[in-house]
Amino acid sequence: MGEGFNRRTLLGAGALAAGVAGVGMTATAAARGVSRPAVAVEPFHGAHQAGVATPPQAYTTLVALDLRPEHADRAALRSVMRLWTEDAARLTQGIPALADTEPELAADPARLTVTVGYGPDLFDAVGMGESRPPTLQPLPHFAVDRLESRWAGGHLLLQLCADNLLTITHAYRVLTKNVRAMTTVRWIQRGYRNPASAVTGAPMRNVMGQIDGTVNLDDPAELDSHVWDPGGDQPWFAGGTVMVLRRIRAEMDAWDEVDRHSKELFVGRRLDNGAPLTGSRETDEPDFAAAVNGIPVIPENSHIALARHRSDAEQFLRRPYNYDDTPTSGELSDSGLLFLAYQRDPARQFVPVQQRLSDADALNQWITPVGSAVFAILPGVGEGRYLGQQLLET
Repeated sequence: MGEGFNRRTLLGAGALAAGVAGVGMTATAAARGVSRPAVAVEPFHGAHQAGVATPPQAYTTLVALDLRPEHADRAALRSVMRLWTEDAARLTQGIPALADTEPELAADPARLTVTVGYGPDLFDAVGMGESRPPTLQPLPHFAVDRLESRWAGGHLLLQLCADNLLTITHAYRVLTKNVRAMTTVRWIQRGYRNPASAVTGAPMRNVMGQIDGTVNLDDPAELDSHVWDPGGDQPWFAGGTVMVLRRIRAEMDAWDEVDRHSKELFVGRRLDNGAPLTGSRETDEPDFAAAVNGIPVIPENSHIALARHRSDAEQFLRRPYNYDDTPTSGELSDSGLLFLAYQRDPARQFVPVQQRLSDADALNQWITPVGSAVFAILPGVGEGRYLGQQLLET
């Protein structure tokens, strides 16, 4: 197809440009007597894709794409996966993509991760409905949802994360322009947070001022039990996971009117250090049985009380990011949370927790879910192979 031809003809020129650019940058640094610092790199190859259990970076760009109708087949999907794998393997290591027209922008990978997922509708669209993981199902409707179609769906997901926004901008451009003959962009969502490389002890806070993500999975054994799919139903999916994305708007004008004490009761934690109302440190276990004059110290409808897992089966990995977009006319802000959850089975893990929150969370007056999507995050890839090869060549 034309896309492949263009890439081959540009390959030599792009590689040459990348080499010349690299020499030029090195020579310039040497001439100035400046030593280049070691670049921060996350591995690309492995049993699992980076960008899930990876310590969170400062920025993310989430991109949903659809295959064009004339390219909705296995062959086109295979081409997209080959291109993305090839380019992502280079960009994440600080190496310009082949035929990269701005190779200098690849010099600082800034812990870039490129994570690829498939939406539920992709499998039927390319004639592989029987290969869809049974855990990849659309979420049920929740009473609090006010979902907008512009933040839903997608055949394909690109999750780009890095500690440098320019790095993400460049990666997005490279990865999307090389497949634009076969795909269209459905939506883009951008987020930010405190990076894992921030000053020790600096927590992730959301735009409402709350420390976010206190209770989370981080032990490899926990990830194996709750996040990574064992491949029992679909062997090709072993090592993958299911991502839930919820776009939650914060009603900041109304939240600003709430006094600090009430905010802490609604959340169930102190705002200054994130400690539960029954403790003094963020990591203290909340005591939901504690009461004063028969009144629970942590209200039963507080966010912490309802969001906490009731059983081991309800645990999942959280990786939230804030967003702050251009407000509509008459509003001061359009900000909130891109809540990313990764698990084996959302129906058993995420949905029960979200159902409790939807039914009774005291914060529901000040937050509104406006976007929702689920994607099967592909297993990792070994050197010399491409993402999704287990599925596409069986």
